[in-house]
Amino acid sequence: MEPLVSIITPTLNIVENEHADEFNLLVTLLEMQTYPNIEHIVIDGSSTDETIDLLKDYKNKGYINFFTEKDTGKYHALNKGIMRAKGKYIAFLSCDDFYHDITAIADAVAAMENEKADFLFSPAYCRHPEGYTYLFMPAMYNAFQVIPCSRQGMIFKRSMLEEERYFDEKFKIMSDMDLIIRLLMKRRKGIFFETNFTTYKLSEKTYQNDEQCINETRLIFHKNYRTLYPLNDEILEAMVYFSEFPQELLNKLAGFFSPDDRDLFFDRCEQMHQLRLQQYRG
Repeated sequence: MEPLVSIITPTLNIVENEHADEFNLLVTLLEMQTYPNIEHIVIDGSSTDETIDLLKDYKNKGYINFFTEKDTGKYHALNKGIMRAKGKYIAFLSCDDFYHDITAIADAVAAMENEKADFLFSPAYCRHPEGYTYLFMPAMYNAFQVIPCSRQGMIFKRSMLEEERYFDEKFKIMSDMDLIIRLLMKRRKGIFFETNFTTYKLSEKTYQNDEQCINETRLIFHKNYRTLYPLNDEILEAMVYFSEFPQELLNKLAGFFSPDDRDLFFDRCEQMHQLRLQQYRG
């Protein structure tokens, strides 16, 4: 029997926020997946509109299981979903995301099982709040500098997330980045899945809160790299704004990739540094 896959979706007032139609698309396309063993868990943050009635209707039809109680934010909700999930594998979709390829889960799980992978990452279409869509291609060699891929285009082994102690809830926007860094530094096995099967919407909270994103990135760098290299405010500033890392730190981070990939790692890190400099001067 194929291993169970748990899809976790956080919700809050999706009717009031006009996401009910998008949520219906998410549920409908999950029901169309060719993979036969999926559970869809919705973690609601104690909605005060008609969301609970909507979720009850989906539950009665056998599409979802849901829980509703107050939480401290998106990553608290995702962690509660992991704790309730029964699947061998876990994926995360927000209420306005969806899998546009109906063979996605079957193909991705087959790849993970074949490679005995801890996590999978893939390209994804990102719908920007300003109305355009672009392809977010993974850039895992830049994972120590910037977010390298979308969480919605990833699938994780549940046991690994439990061992790694879930998302760090003190990061309200950038916890995805922290998790990916931790997985690489623990040498967890990730595989690239070249098929684009996900369409997700960029969070307006992320888009509209540059200062918080910058502050959280600074804290994430300090948390994960402080034992590798002595960091001060000046160094962290260059790392956050320009992806300019001390060479000694880069040398140590390169050690988390295979020896055959280290030249490519250094090249991609320098490309990112130059790109960020151009954006700043721009």
